[in-house]
Amino acid sequence: MDSAEGELLVGLIDTPEFQRLRRVRQLGLAHFAYQGAEHSRFTHSLGVFHLATRVLAKLSNSYDISDEDRIAVRVATLLHDVGHGAFSHVIESILGFHHEDFTVETVLAENTGIGRLLKEYSADLPKRVADIIRGDFRPMALSQLVSSQLDVDRMDYLLRDSMMTGVKYGVFDLEWIIKSLEINEKDDHLYISAPGIYAVEDYLQARYYMYRQVYFHRTLRAAEAVLHSLLRRALKLHADGKYVWHVKDTPVESILRAERLSLDQHLALDDSDVLFHIKRWQDADDKVLADLAHRFLNRKLLKAFDLDMPEEERAEFIDDVRKVVGNAGLDPDYYVLEDRAGDVAHNFYVKDDSRPKEQIYVEHGFAKPRINEISEVSAAVRGLQKGYRIHRVCFPYELMHEIDKIYHA
Repeated sequence: MDSAEGELLVGLIDTPEFQRLRRVRQLGLAHFAYQGAEHSRFTHSLGVFHLATRVLAKLSNSYDISDEDRIAVRVATLLHDVGHGAFSHVIESILGFHHEDFTVETVLAENTGIGRLLKEYSADLPKRVADIIRGDFRPMALSQLVSSQLDVDRMDYLLRDSMMTGVKYGVFDLEWIIKSLEINEKDDHLYISAPGIYAVEDYLQARYYMYRQVYFHRTLRAAEAVLHSLLRRALKLHADGKYVWHVKDTPVESILRAERLSLDQHLALDDSDVLFHIKRWQDADDKVLADLAHRFLNRKLLKAFDLDMPEEERAEFIDDVRKVVGNAGLDPDYYVLEDRAGDVAHNFYVKDDSRPKEQIYVEHGFAKPRINEISEVSAAVRGLQKGYRIHRVCFPYELMHEIDKIYHA
């Protein structure tokens, strides 16, 4: 790495857009369930960059990777999360945007610190980085390092999240995977050499159990349900012409107006802005908004109840829950929510021939090695592809006794 490249990377880290990631939690609301999960998108991004640097160094020993491609991949891994909104993925689903769109916009914009530095280094570097993040970059094998089913992003967050939450489900043999990564230059994709297949099986199982035990944890999902209801209530009140306290001329004002945030507004918003407004909403005249704000801030969450009954009985049970909540003087539209997380492509590895970039390929056979998609040669991976679904109903925890009687009736 020459001095100009080093100066570029340090400069990118020092930009306001990248420093903002210190104020965005990596795991959103996981700290409601795991008290140590206070780490940020900033530390995660540095970790992803570190792993990319290691993998590129390993691959460069056997394959011809140009300096331009190597720099573009390193920068893309460093910047891949700059577009994340407050509370990471939680706000995304509420406001209906995708963080990668804002990441690309940040990279290409001439009025961001990141965009200016990239263009000053090389006129075509912003587009190359944007193409990697969008998945349009070629060679595809290098793009897969940044975004695929076996990328350095997932490798870092599994190990980092496992450590910070204090669980062991996300641990896998990182060193063996890095050692086993190769490039199929003929078909332009990454693959794992034969001795590394067991490390990849371990990695995919770690992902599976981290989603089941951490990312889909009942308390975490219940906290997200309260935040969803809270923001929906604020949006509804504002749309109905009722006063909802907010700081004027801020991104939160635009959110209340149901306006899509501009890039400048999006990059000005982080966890602290949302929390500040929620704190003030505890004193709102509207009882629903005030109560939901109080519940969120003081961890008086909704109860996440697994619907482990026959599917045909669930709708009736949810109707009964809504009646109990309504009879308690609470609005079921805000205090009864369904949670159907699961079977999402990003969460679990599923073979999809129409998306070659998302396939994991492994070498198998020692006498006459062949390269195949991993589920074709691994019974363990085929078992993980059977899917995992969640269907829960969330309701006020203080009504659990009454609802439990309905469940056992």
